[in-house]
Amino acid sequence: MAFSDLLEQVGSTGRFQILHVTLLAMPILMMASHNLLQNFVAAVPPHHCAPHANISISSMSAGDMLRATVPLGTNGKPERCRRYTHPQWQLLSSNSSESLWEEGVEEIEMQSCEDGWYYNVTEMSSTIITEWDLVCDQRALKQMSQTTYMGGVLVGAVIFGGLSDRFGRRVLLLISNLMMAVGGTCVAFSTSLTMFCIFRVCCGMALSGLLLNSFSLIVEWIPTRVRTVVGTGTGYCYTTGQLILAAMAYCIRDWRWLTLAVSLPFYVSFLYSWWFLESARWLVLTKKSEKAVKNLKAVARINGRHAEADKINIEMLQESMKKEMACSKGSYSALDLLRTSSMRTITVCLSAVWFSTSFAYYGLSMDLQKFGVSIYLIQIIFGAVDIPAKILVTISMSMLGRRPSQCGALVLAGVMILINLLVPYDLQLLRTSLAVIGKGCLAASFNCCYLYSGELYPTVIRQNGMGWVSMMARFGAMVAPMVLLLGEDFPWLPGFIYGGAPILSGIFAFFLPETLAQPLPDTIQDVDDRGFAWKKPKRLPEKEDLEMKDPSCVLLKESV
Repeated sequence: MAFSDLLEQVGSTGRFQILHVTLLAMPILMMASHNLLQNFVAAVPPHHCAPHANISISSMSAGDMLRATVPLGTNGKPERCRRYTHPQWQLLSSNSSESLWEEGVEEIEMQSCEDGWYYNVTEMSSTIITEWDLVCDQRALKQMSQTTYMGGVLVGAVIFGGLSDRFGRRVLLLISNLMMAVGGTCVAFSTSLTMFCIFRVCCGMALSGLLLNSFSLIVEWIPTRVRTVVGTGTGYCYTTGQLILAAMAYCIRDWRWLTLAVSLPFYVSFLYSWWFLESARWLVLTKKSEKAVKNLKAVARINGRHAEADKINIEMLQESMKKEMACSKGSYSALDLLRTSSMRTITVCLSAVWFSTSFAYYGLSMDLQKFGVSIYLIQIIFGAVDIPAKILVTISMSMLGRRPSQCGALVLAGVMILINLLVPYDLQLLRTSLAVIGKGCLAASFNCCYLYSGELYPTVIRQNGMGWVSMMARFGAMVAPMVLLLGEDFPWLPGFIYGGAPILSGIFAFFLPETLAQPLPDTIQDVDDRGFAWKKPKRLPEKEDLEMKDPSCVLLKESV
């Protein structure tokens, strides 16, 4: 009897799994709110220099004051970062902006916004931009605030990935929920940009812990046959979260209240997370068989299989995972991701896939104002396109397999982004449509690589593996805003890089093994035995082979 058979015995798709997956998926609804929160809390409203502080405006209209103190740009709108050194009252007699330029107004002495800025707050009553004047010379700080958040996600992937393989999924999930709730609350009450960034880093770290441990607890308690559907279903929670964010941001126009609103639900998640059961797979592989038996009995009883619960004992559990326990050395680290040729291939290829998917995804998703339409509308469109994209990739993963689905999603996304470079800027509708299709393909790629990676990495280092690839994804997300700076000198270059990266990683994905309908690997030996679909199938190893290939499996001989 294998562990999958034991899971079927206690009920693999019963009440426990339904409740378990539902409760684990609920915090994922709010993860998108924190990942994409920057689009709203750091929205840049129309702005221009405030009038000179020593001028009384009681006797004139705001329009006249603006005309006399702020020059017009080439687009016919007031310049954002300059004003006249001295008010030009004579300009009030001019009839049009064209005549102003004919009179040589552009040669009048200018200065920076010495007295601050005036912001048009009709769309957002308050953002961190208006709070701390992150415009003009300080505009790079907006991108820095998002980069620091993604840096926190990266650090969290490294820390929580390793710790959860050592201390368990459940305890790290509890810590992550509490950390997200408290960190988000502190962000909402930040009194400076530095304080804002520090607590956003905490939220980023917590998000990694939530994502990694939720995914592992889901995958390790469900059977192979429903893994694709369940994985896609949890992915739809993130999609729904994007729509929830748009609705909440539309109703709550103050950045502090919006941040608080998307953070408070994690207090609820923290409270009910105490109910979760630790992964029985992990417990067995870390020599905690008694606790694993107890959890399996609890699952059987929740699923209404009381007779089966009474039959489960330590001997049965150890017999079902005899090979896995023999090949498990008890303590693993990130170095084991490169231990064998199979693990090296998987780790390198997945690193490229995750980096480019996240890199291009956040390159498109984190600057919604560039599309020239309402940020609420474009957020809904970008969220809604995930629905058909994930349906198609789910069908593709179930029928064609994980590998062709991953390759196809990446290559198609890159092609859409590159085609967009050839479309004239005045065809805004077509450019937005291509961007939406590209974003949908990247969302499908994310949906695929979360499931695919969990199936490729064995249980003993699954969290280390997921932590590593998640770190690569966050590194891509950190680099994405910086690439936009290249557009100041070469407008075509950011789009070329955003489009080229997914196509290149699609080639890397081709070298990954197929996992469709394959059992979940528990040890590194399982991964090596499975081999690669594009290689000649391996002969199943005998006991002597196992001993020579992995000394830790010498225990298998004694148990047999």
